Amino acid sequence: MLNRFFQLDANRTTLGRELQAGLTTFAAMAYILAVNPAILSATGMDKPALVTVTAITAALATTIMALLTNYPIALAPGMGINAFFTYTICLAKGVPWPEALGMVFVNGVIFLVLSVTGVREKIIAAIPHALKIAVTCGIGLFIAFIGLKNGGVIVANPATFVSHGDFAAPPVALCLGGIVLTAILVSRRVPGAIVLSIAIITLAGLLVPDGQGGAVTRWPADLVTAPASPAPVLLKLSFNFLASTDALLVALPLILTLLLVDMFDNIGTLIGVTKRAGFLRPDGTLPKAGRALIADSVATLLSALAGTSTVVSYIESASGVEAGGRTGLTTLTTAALMLLALFFTPLILMVPAVATAPALVIVGVFMMQSVTEIEMRDFAIAAPAVLTILAIPFTFSIAEGIGLGLIVAAVLALTTGQPKNMTPVGYAVAAVFFLQFFRIWPFGG
Repeated sequence: MLNRFFQLDANRTTLGRELQAGLTTFAAMAYILAVNPAILSATGMDKPALVTVTAITAALATTIMALLTNYPIALAPGMGINAFFTYTICLAKGVPWPEALGMVFVNGVIFLVLSVTGVREKIIAAIPHALKIAVTCGIGLFIAFIGLKNGGVIVANPATFVSHGDFAAPPVALCLGGIVLTAILVSRRVPGAIVLSIAIITLAGLLVPDGQGGAVTRWPADLVTAPASPAPVLLKLSFNFLASTDALLVALPLILTLLLVDMFDNIGTLIGVTKRAGFLRPDGTLPKAGRALIADSVATLLSALAGTSTVVSYIESASGVEAGGRTGLTTLTTAALMLLALFFTPLILMVPAVATAPALVIVGVFMMQSVTEIEMRDFAIAAPAVLTILAIPFTFSIAEGIGLGLIVAAVLALTTGQPKNMTPVGYAVAAVFFLQFFRIWPFGG
């Protein structure tokens, strides 16, 4: 039955491989169960309730994506957007968190309309094929950068922006050893290489000092706990910002910013993960793109109703793809583990950042391999592609990386006498990014 429904044979995969890939994706994104509540609770929202809501929205949205598209793409409250929700909308602009949830809901309605009418699909089609490949590579660098940062291999430096960490520090040394171990296991095609490496590094962390009087991995006091009630945040959204003109003027640019970032982060992740999974056609089109975008839109509405910031497609889904995941069964496994994690949260959260960091680095290497498909000898193609690849990790934003690449591609197409290299929709999207970047209208929030 599972074979027929998920087309396992047609996708050249097996039940065991899909379950293993789902576990890999979950292991790579389980950090959101701790990080999202930590960020959103700064607005005054109930932290235990946020843990429950984060897991539930991730599970529901991921299930919808799996059933609508049969793609191995998992969803959860988005990093970056949750920070914008907390620090810009609520803290900087003084918007109460229930009204901020209302703005997320309005953003979701617009999102859904654009998806149902096919506008979002046309936007995806408008991105040149070389830029689609560049997005995949840029996300790969982004993932690897995050992994190196989480493992302490890369640290901030006031003079050079970034620098290397203390390689002699036990946690950093463990992370570097983990990268080498993961690379060896993957190179030797060991089944479940990424999950196996995460487990080995986590167990090794029990014996490695963290430099603060404890171990890198800390065994939890309780392994099983009851989930907290979501009642403090569930269905608490408010639309008071629609009651007055002044409030609406404050809300409009914030909603537009949510829409812009949400749309292009999702599009970028969708392109990157499906390209790596082999679903993106040679002409750059994606089968069932409309269904995937509708799933994203419904996820946004669910997040507002449940009581969290926008739920988006996760770039960590690429780790499951690299582990062999090719169908929605991969992410249904991830969804089930998200719900199960509510009962085993202490055990899941014992996995340290240095254990998941090597997995992210290796996935980044996998995704960067697509760079060979870009025609680098044609400068008009290479320039926007390379800038996109660099901008995604350096700006820490998939959306802004895509925007910069589109602007450069549009300018080169017009100035080199090849205006047909981009579609009218592509030019329009590039213009929107240009206006946002230079704050010529209030999209920048």
